[in-house]
Amino acid sequence: MNAISLRNTDPPRDFDWIAALINSVDMEPTSVNELKEWYQRKLPDDIHLRVVENASREKLGFHCLFRYNAGDGIHYKFYLIVEPEYRRQGAGAALYDHLEGLAHSMGTGAITTNILDNDPSSRHFAEKHGFIQKSHDIQMVLDLGVFDDKSQTDFITALKSKGFHFTTMAELGNGEEAQRKLYELNNSVSATQPGHEGVSAWGSFEDFQRTVCQMGWYKPAGQFVVTEKSTGDWVAMSAITRFENSDYAYNLFTGVDLRYRRRKLAQAVKSLALSYARDQLGVDKVRTNHNADNAPMIAIDRKLGYVQIPGTCRMEKTLTGKNESR
Repeated sequence: MNAISLRNTDPPRDFDWIAALINSVDMEPTSVNELKEWYQRKLPDDIHLRVVENASREKLGFHCLFRYNAGDGIHYKFYLIVEPEYRRQGAGAALYDHLEGLAHSMGTGAITTNILDNDPSSRHFAEKHGFIQKSHDIQMVLDLGVFDDKSQTDFITALKSKGFHFTTMAELGNGEEAQRKLYELNNSVSATQPGHEGVSAWGSFEDFQRTVCQMGWYKPAGQFVVTEKSTGDWVAMSAITRFENSDYAYNLFTGVDLRYRRRKLAQAVKSLALSYARDQLGVDKVRTNHNADNAPMIAIDRKLGYVQIPGTCRMEKTLTGKNESR
C-alpha cells in the first residue's frame, strides 16, 4: 500500500462515511444524525476519532476510542473498521497501533471491542493483537406477525391483582424524579446480568441522563415500567425504540429487580413493549440481544416467538506498563 497517514476526524465530511461503515458491522443501526448526536453526548467521556487515508486522500478506515463505566479503574471501548477493499494492507494495523498508544497514554487498564461472531477475519485480527473473548451476546429477532399478545393478558391481569402497576415514562411525566428512578432500576439490574461482573452500566445519573434520556432514540412511551403499589418500588422495566432509518424496533433492555424475579414480570412488561412496537412504531419485526449465559431471558424470548440470529463477541485486552500519570 502507498504511504498512509492518520488525521483527526472532520464530522461534516466524515460522518456519512463513518455511519455507513459502522452499519456494516454493528447490530444496532445508526443514522448520520444519531451518530452526530452520540458523538456530541460522548465528548465528556474522552472520545477520540481518527481516520486513516492513503496518499490520494482516500479514506481507508477509522478508529473511535471512548471511556465507559467499568467500576474501579479506567476502561475504554473502541470501534476499528477498515473498508473491505483495503483490509490486510496495513491500514488496520496502523489504526490499532495508534489506538493502543492513545489508550496507554490515558492510563487505562483495558480496552474492549465487539466483533461479529460469524466474522473469523476480525476475530483473527483481535487475537493476533492480544485480545481474548470475555462474553458472547446472541441476537434474536421476532416476527410480530406470530406474536400473540392476547395470550399474555391473563397473567398480566393476575400480576395487576397482586399489586403491580404497569406504566410508562410518558405516563409518569418523564421528569427528573422519574428518570432518577429509571436510572436506579437500570443500574441495579444491569449489574446483576451475566457478563457485567457486578458493574453497573452507568457511572452516575448525569451520565445516564446524557447518554439515554437526552438521546433522540429515547421514547418515553417506549420505556415500560412496573411498580409495586404497596411500597412504590420500581421492580421491572423494558425499553424499546425504533432507530432512525430502521425498518424494525429494538428491545434495548428488559430487567427485573432481584427480589421480584420468577413472577413472570419480565415476560409481562416485555409483552407490553412488543405490543407498543407493533401498534405505535409501525414495524413488523423486533430485535434484541442477550448475553449467551442469560438463560432465563433467552427462554422468555423463545416463548414469545424470537429466533436466534448471528450475534457479537466482546473482546478485551489488558494493557500492561500503562502510563499512570493521568
